[in-house]
Amino acid sequence: MTTIRISTPEEIAARAGEMAPSLRLPERASLFAEREMRLRQLAAGHAMRDYLIFIADIAHEQQLLLSRGAEVPLPDAAEMAAAGQLGAPPLPAGDWPRAPLWRDTLRQMVAALRQRHAAGGTADALARLAGADDDWLEQQADRLLHGVMLGLDLAAAPLIAAALQVLWTELLLQTAATHAALGPALFARLAEAGSCPACGSRPTASVVRVDTQHNGQRYLHCSLCGLQWHHVRVQCTHCGKGEKMHFQSLKAETGQTSVVTGAADGAVRAECCDDCGHYLKMVHMDKDAHAEPVADDLASITLDLLVAETGAQRHGVNLMLLFGDPEADTAAQAGAP
Repeated sequence: MTTIRISTPEEIAARAGEMAPSLRLPERASLFAEREMRLRQLAAGHAMRDYLIFIADIAHEQQLLLSRGAEVPLPDAAEMAAAGQLGAPPLPAGDWPRAPLWRDTLRQMVAALRQRHAAGGTADALARLAGADDDWLEQQADRLLHGVMLGLDLAAAPLIAAALQVLWTELLLQTAATHAALGPALFARLAEAGSCPACGSRPTASVVRVDTQHNGQRYLHCSLCGLQWHHVRVQCTHCGKGEKMHFQSLKAETGQTSVVTGAADGAVRAECCDDCGHYLKMVHMDKDAHAEPVADDLASITLDLLVAETGAQRHGVNLMLLFGDPEADTAAQAGAP
């Protein structure tokens, strides 16, 4: 008698993941344009409408600046090889020498945005940035990239982060083009799979893709450089375990919103791990083809608030909306271990 072993769903998913492309680079021509479009779509009738529109305006400026391209210092072959041997990111967010280009990018963005947001809650932050000197901007960037909340201007942080995103996306795309011969070894898999293999930053969310190359596979979306890297769907993005995973999603009833365990019709769910007590949102493009990780994460902040009430801690970070007490010497989620 022949015994046939039936693979578990977890084993099937893991094998499928092994065949999936490990990396997905952002598209220069559409990365921020798609984010802007999704934010404007989600803003309609949303309680955070004004803020989503503001971030959409930021994404518009980001796309204009990224589309122009710019020369930036890149890691050479020896630096790429050393990073690969160490399993370290070759463009580390906290340690890579930032080109002054990012400050020029920020000031161009601020100037354009002040024309559209001369009044309202964002006007003060825009004014502070317009008058800020280089030293203050560099200090703010250091705090943001190292996850230090003490002294971080939370109102200005999304704009500073937006300029840094443009810089790191440029770094990523040019590094990938310059060292294309490295192939799959371009960015080594880090020991901590939940961090970006290019810059070491935390993901904003994961996204289940529906395009031909990546259909049905889950990729983590870097909060800084926009790289997406494959991660098996049945494994926690924080601790790597998969035995005690469950999903939380929003449910609206009688005018109230609550969080429920299990499947959902919406595009966003929180993947929670009972082993380590962390969660990360999963954005399903199979449920909404226009879903975009940063935009959908922002628009589903209610899910974060309700999941946090269960005691779970967020693994990722959205640099467009940071939380914390700037007077306390604590680590923010951005880049924190």
